[in-house]
Amino acid sequence: MKVLEEISKNKNGLVARSYDMAKKAHAGQLRATGEPYFSHSLATAQNLADWGMDETTIAAGLLHDVPEDTKVTLEMIEEKLGPEVRFLVDGVTKLGRIKYRGAETKVDNLRKMFIAMAEDLRVVIIKLADRYHNIKTLSALPLQKQKRIALETIEIYAPLASRLGMQKVSGELEDMCFPYVYPKEYRWLVENVKYKYEEKDKYLKKIKPIVDKALNDAGIHPISIDFRAKRYASLYKKMLRKDMDLDQVHDLVAFRIIVKNIEDCYATLGIIHKLWRPLPGFIKDYIAMPKPNGYKSLHTSVICIDQKIVEFQIRTEEMHFEAENGIAAYWAYQQMKGTKEYMGKRIAVADKKELAWVEQLRAWQNNENLNPEELLDSFKIDFFKDRIFAITPKGEVIDLPLGSTPVDFAYKIHSDLGNQCIGAKVNGKIVPLDYKLKPQDVVEIIIQKGKKPSPSWLDFAVTSGAKEHIRNALKKGNNNMMITKKRVTEFRILAQHRLGLFKDLSVIISRSHINILSLDSRMEGHSKFYMFKIKCDLDDKDKVLKLILKFKTLKEVKEIDYRFV
Repeated sequence: MKVLEEISKNKNGLVARSYDMAKKAHAGQLRATGEPYFSHSLATAQNLADWGMDETTIAAGLLHDVPEDTKVTLEMIEEKLGPEVRFLVDGVTKLGRIKYRGAETKVDNLRKMFIAMAEDLRVVIIKLADRYHNIKTLSALPLQKQKRIALETIEIYAPLASRLGMQKVSGELEDMCFPYVYPKEYRWLVENVKYKYEEKDKYLKKIKPIVDKALNDAGIHPISIDFRAKRYASLYKKMLRKDMDLDQVHDLVAFRIIVKNIEDCYATLGIIHKLWRPLPGFIKDYIAMPKPNGYKSLHTSVICIDQKIVEFQIRTEEMHFEAENGIAAYWAYQQMKGTKEYMGKRIAVADKKELAWVEQLRAWQNNENLNPEELLDSFKIDFFKDRIFAITPKGEVIDLPLGSTPVDFAYKIHSDLGNQCIGAKVNGKIVPLDYKLKPQDVVEIIIQKGKKPSPSWLDFAVTSGAKEHIRNALKKGNNNMMITKKRVTEFRILAQHRLGLFKDLSVIISRSHINILSLDSRMEGHSKFYMFKIKCDLDDKDKVLKLILKFKTLKEVKEIDYRFV
């Protein structure tokens, strides 16, 4: 479907109304390329239409930048276009705030967070459509920004597209970003591979009539036989595994044969093997055993004319459509349901327990009774509901179970950080150590050198790792849960707020060789004063009074009270 044609046919439809709202909202705005900003909105929507998405998703694609870059609000979108369009636009806006800064060890957590924040897979697909067009115009940006966005795309967006089975999108994103991220490697490939491509292409043109005749003689009439050149980015990754030897890459240019049904797939494989001897170990049946992202095809490499190795890929038209569009194919099939073209079409997805959404896709495709509305409802992501993704001040994503506390967060990063934890700031505000973290909280751990964990932490720590570290630290200090708990001192300090005040308070306590067990603070009404509640491992009144005198040396401290608990 062409978006503009759809709008002209149905001027009062959802897509047309979204088009009008987005065009008016972005009026007068220009992109870095000098083009009207709305051209990007339209291109994003057209990508979604090309992938077979439903009209609600296309409408959201037109509006995906509106709340962030114009005066049009989410409330206005909901009023004019309904709650579902608002929901999708809001999801894309939130995803746009995630920035990747190259922490390679945290890439998978960032991908998980990306999915978890989306709540609905259509949000991810809109974001992919948005990024797909942005990469096409990347050259208009400053060099440093080009590389950051390209790296983010290769590390996050392309793998996401691949996991969702959208191989064409994934491959094209990688190819477009490759020159920006690896410019030297790209130039080397261009200089060294071009003649190989041309040589292979010329050779395969001689092979094609032989294959075509053999298939027709056997009563198999393929829908198409063409060549597929390996993408530069994919080729480079493969060459790294082959000691950069181009002669070891047998699928530099491969045959792709599209046939009518699965029976013809296997019959075609047999005919090719009858023509030429297959290479042992190079026959791959992804129809019987699909890849984790749902990819289905037969692959074989044979020793062809002049002893040259040629790869063949054999699949049905449905398999090819699914390989190109992945999860987006669901919507296209749902819109075709009830037509002759739909008969028997469905996506089979392989088992892969660590990819929770793939497991759910497999369950959906087995449920033939879902109507289109139920299918879309099913795409709400629910397999991350028991997880949260908190963030360090440096932007690293920490994957934790629901209900986790700053103590769990600290131990997840490092045992020393957990052991020496005395407090935490969440989104810039001090919180108690038993505070329940929420998704996307930015957590800063406050430490005191030489501090040991408190037995009371075992009452609220959630992760098994944190509990194990706490127990081990307590054992080393000759503590155990059978020891009678001694009294601790709780200080209540009313002080005028200033940056660094808590640090100064904790330094006074630390220099007195006293452990801080917990910390809480709150603003007193609408004033500029804060009430600090600090529990210390202290059971000596004389030391308490000495500590109070030291606290009073800080000019911001106005009142101090204490009690033994």
